Parts: sequence; C-alpha cells; structure tokens
Amino acid sequence: MISPTVFPDATQLGRALAMEIADGLEAAGNEGRNFTLGCPGGRSPRSTYAQFAEIVHERKLDLSPLEIFMMDDYVVADDGFRRVPTDAHFSVEALAHRDIVAPWNRAAGASRGLTTDRIHLPDPNNVAEYEHLIESRGGIDLFILASGDTDGHLAFNPPGSELLSKTRVVEIPLSTRRDNLGTFPDFRSVDEVPTFGVTVGVGTILTHSHRAVLVAPGASKQTAVRRISESTAYDPQWPASVLVCCREPALYTDVLGVHS
Repeated sequence: MISPTVFPDATQLGRALAMEIADGLEAAGNEGRNFTLGCPGGRSPRSTYAQFAEIVHERKLDLSPLEIFMMDDYVVADDGFRRVPTDAHFSVEALAHRDIVAPWNRAAGASRGLTTDRIHLPDPNNVAEYEHLIESRGGIDLFILASGDTDGHLAFNPPGSELLSKTRVVEIPLSTRRDNLGTFPDFRSVDEVPTFGVTVGVGTILTHSHRAVLVAPGASKQTAVRRISESTAYDPQWPASVLVCCREPALYTDVLGVHS
C-alpha cells in the first residue's frame, strides 16, 4: 500500500514534483547524461508543468539533457492507424509542444531549450519502436502518471489491461472518453471523442520507470486516490493501480480527507 502525500493545493503539489524533476535534471547534466521524463497529456500534471517552467527560469536551468516521452495520443484509422493531425484541438502532440515544450523553452532562454528531436510520441504503425527507444535510453528516470476519474485508466490503458502490456493501439472505452471531455473542452459531446488511441502499456511503465509519481489533484480524483492507496497489487480493473508495483512510487494529491 502507498500512503499519499497530501498538499494544500494543486500549485504546491506541482511545485514539489517540479522541484524533483529540476533536481534530477540538474544532477544528470552535471554527470554528463540525459534525464528522461515520461509525460501524460491530461489535466492532472498541468500544475507540475507550469511550476517547472517557473523553476527553470528561477534556477536558469539548461534543458538540453532532458528528453521527453509522451504517453499517448489519439489515432484515426487510415489504411492502418495514424496519429490525429496536430491542428486538431485534441492532439496530444500539439499539446506537448504548446503546453509543455514552449513554456519551458521560453523559461530556459535561447540555446538552452528542448529541440524537437528530444520530444517523442509513439507511432501507431510501429509500436515496438517506442519500446526499443525507451529501452535504448536506459528507461525513464521519472514517469509522471495520472489516473482516470471514473475508470482508473492510465494513459489510454483501459480497464482490463494486462500488467505486462506494451505500447499498442487500443479502443478507448466510453468511460475514458467521457473523462476526456474535461481534458479537451472543445469537444461538444462524447461522440466527438476518438474511439482509438496509441498508448504506452502498463508494462512499459512498470518495466522502464526508475521512479513513478502519480499526481491526483482535485476533488474528482478522490476515488482514484482511495483505490490506489488501498491497493496491495495490480488491479486490472483500475490500471493506475500499477503504481504500487513500480520502483520508487509516490502518490501526490490535494484531496481533502486523505491523510499522509
């Protein structure tokens, strides 16, 4: 079981995790190695991303050792599958560049930011390549995780996902698509949310993460915090419960009524 660390609010939660990322990045740079970061594209890590930009500016951090691995994206069927166009309002690739990379690069300043070749997303037509790429980097130094509000989905891993599942294309269930209405508010109804996505697997996270921190800010995460903090093993009906099996796991929340 994991005892959650409870913060007063989402900003302080994000600040704590952002400081950890900054410390890891700085140490890696001093040692002459890369720092790999696994990033979800949903609502939960937004305060972490925002706070990290502030810390990059405050500490004048060099982002060149950083390498980002996004966890998922929507796909459409088109003689196989392809990621949705980056001009789609729900493109995770576009979100990564707009909401993560651009603010961080502004904070870092000229010649100290991330280049496009340091931001990776899984290719639905060559999912094994993503597994090999992560493995070639020695794994993910820190995987930021998030849980679906109502079904515990992890990235696009739906309930029922196997513990050792790898990067793959999955059908996105209705419960996850409903949750995604809050992530991309320009969706007018659940019928507009794509029904397929490419995602890292539960096993990808379990196998390749050196540290995993699941962020669960807001009242809507109360069920997720309870389910994960009470778990003693992986529950395939709540994929985010894989956190309890990961190396150096942590659960960060600001949910009232949860005690650290």
